Amino acid sequence: MKYSRVFINSLAYELAPVVVSTSELESRLAPLYQKFRIPMGQLAALTGIQERRWWPKGHRLSDGAIAAAHKSIEETGISVSDLGAVVYTGVCRDQHEPATACRIAAELGVSKDTAIYDISNACLGVLSGILDIANRIELGQIKAGLVVSCESARHIVDITIDNMLAEPTMQNYARSLATLTGGSGAVAVLLTDGSIPLKGERQHQLLGASHLSAPEHHNLCQWGLQEAGTQLYREFMRTDGVALLKEGVELARHTWSHFLEQRNWLVEQVDKVICHQVGASNRKQVLSALNIPQEKEFPTYQFLGNMGTVSLPVTAAMAHDQGFLRKGDQVSFLGIGSGLNCMMLGLKW
Repeated sequence: MKYSRVFINSLAYELAPVVVSTSELESRLAPLYQKFRIPMGQLAALTGIQERRWWPKGHRLSDGAIAAAHKSIEETGISVSDLGAVVYTGVCRDQHEPATACRIAAELGVSKDTAIYDISNACLGVLSGILDIANRIELGQIKAGLVVSCESARHIVDITIDNMLAEPTMQNYARSLATLTGGSGAVAVLLTDGSIPLKGERQHQLLGASHLSAPEHHNLCQWGLQEAGTQLYREFMRTDGVALLKEGVELARHTWSHFLEQRNWLVEQVDKVICHQVGASNRKQVLSALNIPQEKEFPTYQFLGNMGTVSLPVTAAMAHDQGFLRKGDQVSFLGIGSGLNCMMLGLKW
C-alpha cells in the first residue's frame, strides 16, 4: 500500500476522567493474592502499568468519540460538509446495530452523501480505519474522512476480577492478567487530500503501509459473550499472554521486514516509532526483535494502560505535543492486534 496524496491533519483525543491505580485493582484481589502468596505490586512489576483511566459508570461510548470528533473539527476548522466518510473503529460499541458511527455522524451533522460505517479489527481498528479512508482519498472518491473510536475497560475488568475471585486458580490468574491492563479513552483522526484549507500546522503525510496476518492464532486472545444460564450471557476475556507475545513478536518481525523493503528504508532511517501500548515486557521484546533503540519510541502505557484501538493514535498525539515527534521525522506506527494481525504505517511528520 503506497499513498501520494493522503495527510493526517488532526489527532484529537479525550481521556477518561476516573484514574484507577494498579494497587487499587490488586487490593480487590487480596484473597487471591493471599491464597497463592503473591506479593502486592506484582501486577505493576509484570506490566509496568501504574494506573489507567476509566469512564464513569453509565458513560455512552459514542459520547467519548463525539467529544474527540468535535475537538478535531474545531482545531482544524474543517467544514463537516467536507467529510466524505465517518468511520467508528472501536472494539467497544453502543450496540450491535446500527453502526455506532451513525449516532456520531448525526451529532456532527454530516451531509447525506457521507459514508457512515463501523470497522472492527481488535486493537488495530483505528489503523484499519485510517487505511480505509486513505484508500478512498487516494482513489479520488473523497477529499476528507474522520476515523473515531472510544474504548471502555471498566465493565470487563470488573467482571474479570469477580471471576478471578470466584475461580481462584493460577491458570485463571494467568489468563486474566492482560485484561487488568485495560484503560479507556477516545480519539478522532482527520485525514484529507491536502487540498482543503485548514487551521493549524499539522499535515503528516501518509506514505505507505504493510499488513501481514497469522489467523491460525485467532484463539490466543478472546473477548466476547459466554452462556451463564438460561437466556443469560456474560462477558468474558481471556488471553494466553506468553503465546500471544511470542507469536505477535514473530509476526511483527516479518511485517517489519516487509515494511522496510516496501518503503526502501533502512532501520536507521526510521527516526521515531509509535507502538500499540501493551506493557513493559511487550515493548522490550518488540523493539529488540525489530532492532529499534528504545529512545526512538514514546511509551504511555505506564499511566494510560492498554486503551485498545485508542492507544496508538493517542500516544502519537502526546508524542507530537511534547516535541518527541518533529516536523520532517520519518515515523512508523507499529500495531499488533489479536487475530493475529500486524499493521505498520510510514509517515513523513
